Amino acid sequence: MKLLLIEDDPSMQTTLQRSLGRRQIDVRLCGDGALALAQWQALEPDVVALDLSLPGLDGLQVLAQARAAGLRTPVLLLTARGTVGDRIVGLNAGADDYLPKPFDLDELEARIRALNRRHQSAGTNEGAPRLPEVGGLRYDPDSGAIYHRAEVLELTPRELALLKALMVKPGHAVGKERLFELVFPGESEVQYEAVEVVVYRLRKKLAATGATLMTLRGLGYLLREEG
Repeated sequence: MKLLLIEDDPSMQTTLQRSLGRRQIDVRLCGDGALALAQWQALEPDVVALDLSLPGLDGLQVLAQARAAGLRTPVLLLTARGTVGDRIVGLNAGADDYLPKPFDLDELEARIRALNRRHQSAGTNEGAPRLPEVGGLRYDPDSGAIYHRAEVLELTPRELALLKALMVKPGHAVGKERLFELVFPGESEVQYEAVEVVVYRLRKKLAATGATLMTLRGLGYLLREEG
């Protein structure tokens, strides 16, 4: 597995590169936010670990640039800012997970591997179901992507997992707890409210696609054709 670590602390760079390297994770380093996007595009990593406090550009700016450029690599935010508000801002910007500093190395490795597995699972076509078309949305089991007409809808792994769950039965509500299990599998430390952040981001991306993501209070969420 190839990990791009975007972190400006030299001691942490060295520690994580050596420690994760012994665990068969190939860690590539970048210490400047202004150079991060170019290195991200060149390396094509499996996972990105991104610090929020960086010289040049901060982590949220780097993340926004990457998502705008169509990079769907799963991103784990690393930061000393541990408040719920910071976590929501990071997830809302397109991150897939959040780990406050200081962290345990075993937990860091587990989070990285979980993101990689989820991303690979989202892209695999083995046994992939053929989901109904909803509005202008179509799931392609060969690529694992969801298309809006002829264009791939750029989604993070969490957004893709949530949208696929809603496309199984268009017009039928899926409970928040069930969506949490599908979008955040095995992540007991994440609160249920994190589903709302993914829903919010996905709802914006579905604008003008012909599909609408609705909230049914007390029941969950459903996807239906507009009109």
